[in-house]
Amino acid sequence: MIPQSFIQELLARVDIVEVVGRHVKLRKAGANWLGLCPFHGEKSPSFTVSASKQFYHCFGCGAHGSAIGFLMEQAGLGYVDAIQDLARSAGLQVPSTGPGEDLPRQTPGVLEVLETATRFYKARLKENARAVEYLKGRGLSGATAARYGMGYAPEGWRGLQAAVGDYFARELLEAGLVIEPEQQEAEVPTRRYDRFRDRIMFPIRNPRGQVIGFGGRVLGAGEPKYLNSPETVVFSKGRELYGLFEGRDAIRATDCVVVVEGYMDVVMLAQHGVHNAVATLGTATTPQHVAKLLRLVERVVFAFDGDAAGRRAAWRALESCLPQLSDTRRIDFLFLPPEHDPDSFVREQGASGWAQALEGSMPLSEFFLGELSRQVDLDAPEGRARLQALARPLVQSMPPIALRLQIMQAVATRAGVATADFAAFMAQGERPGAGAATSRPGSARGGAGSPVSSSRTGGQRQAPVMQTGQRPDLGQKLRLLLALHPGLAREAIDTAHLPESTVRWIEWVCGLPEGTRFAGLLEALRAVRPEEADLLQQQALRDRGLVGDLEPADALSELRDALVQLRQQAIRGEIDRLAATGLADPDARSRYAQLQGLLRSGRSE
Repeated sequence: MIPQSFIQELLARVDIVEVVGRHVKLRKAGANWLGLCPFHGEKSPSFTVSASKQFYHCFGCGAHGSAIGFLMEQAGLGYVDAIQDLARSAGLQVPSTGPGEDLPRQTPGVLEVLETATRFYKARLKENARAVEYLKGRGLSGATAARYGMGYAPEGWRGLQAAVGDYFARELLEAGLVIEPEQQEAEVPTRRYDRFRDRIMFPIRNPRGQVIGFGGRVLGAGEPKYLNSPETVVFSKGRELYGLFEGRDAIRATDCVVVVEGYMDVVMLAQHGVHNAVATLGTATTPQHVAKLLRLVERVVFAFDGDAAGRRAAWRALESCLPQLSDTRRIDFLFLPPEHDPDSFVREQGASGWAQALEGSMPLSEFFLGELSRQVDLDAPEGRARLQALARPLVQSMPPIALRLQIMQAVATRAGVATADFAAFMAQGERPGAGAATSRPGSARGGAGSPVSSSRTGGQRQAPVMQTGQRPDLGQKLRLLLALHPGLAREAIDTAHLPESTVRWIEWVCGLPEGTRFAGLLEALRAVRPEEADLLQQQALRDRGLVGDLEPADALSELRDALVQLRQQAIRGEIDRLAATGLADPDARSRYAQLQGLLRSGRSE
């Protein structure tokens, strides 16, 4: 990791208006700068850059971030590369991570060996009749194979040795092209050997068109059927999508992207004239996948097989979509007949049949309600109660948009209760200052340096503290104040009677380097809790200057007022809890009287 202190210094040194202005024509618009978004086609500018907060946001496609994030999106750079590029423009030298330690190796060497491997695999495909016949048997043309850069990894342990100058170079291992087992295997003649052998090769490209990894399909029988590159310095399965680079023009033109499950689905759809399909890389759809696509298009369609496995995959995709929902974006689900996948369907029905199927795709809300309703008996009170229990964490994970209200009303109707009653039931599952759980198994990982810890209740994951699905409260206002004015955290803040999450936030902000600005705080937070960084930035955008543009003295006054009100809320809550016990215990009565006195005086201990 690059030291956080350097990242803070870098973001304090550069001006995001200047960084973005090299790529986007900006004009002054009040306190901000305005221009046409570089990430989606638009005629009326909705792309804003804040000089005071040092971040950009597009109200059209939702793209947002710091100067580092802009370079990553605009130029398709990795995190380290974006920092190094920004540092060069600012005349700074990126330091090592510590005494005697070097930064992660530069990516160009890795990218070069991946491109070399791509050329090698393409050449081998032309020479291998068995591989060519296999693709022809699947109905694939040479033009389509060439468009996607497909190739063939030959049999043998060291096929790549013929393509590279030094088979034992570190870059081959870092690129995931070779394997070095920890212990010698009897059937392997040397320690290093090719990862991909006797497979059809699908190059995976980043937004700049550079090959960053591969998917390899076995010829004939064999396991695994598909083998993907491992996680590397340039490749992350949870963030990348196959076919996004090749389909970029069609995706922009149609303002729609179709997400399928397999490489061949993407390729065969393109063969039949459907060029706006992408595929996840052997993994479930992640929130990062969804966020990336929603920045590009207005409509995302998930097209899965109609069998049980396909519906499970679709439900996992829906869970990743819920926190990303927007009233200006449309997410649909297409379930093909059980005997078909997108590959076989388009070969049988053609592009017109595929277009007709897309027209009949199911809106997210319909899939959501239908799947939950199928799991319960709506004729029984117990079933209707279970419907509410299943829906609650899912609805809570949605941002506060109109669609959320519509889904709440639909759940309430099916459960036979008033919408207000269902809303009250949902509120019972939320802790003050914290968001609700989602229905996915597993927990959020906090880790050292995280300002907020996570917990598990009944196998459900607690969402980040700054949950957008919640009504804004004093705790959120205080967190935003300290984020936009980090220097205030060094004021003498009495943390007595403050919520634990607020105390942790204050302590975390205090630990940032002096002089940190909002953009630097966001990057520091993104390093430990990226989902919280996104939520905080969304909160700052909704602020509309209410606290972000305050003068230091006014911001300090707002902070002190928020602290007083938070303490009073906490004291009232403790008083209510003591009163509920009946005050039979002398210690409880004494504590009750003490708290009443604190409340009347407007002070805390």
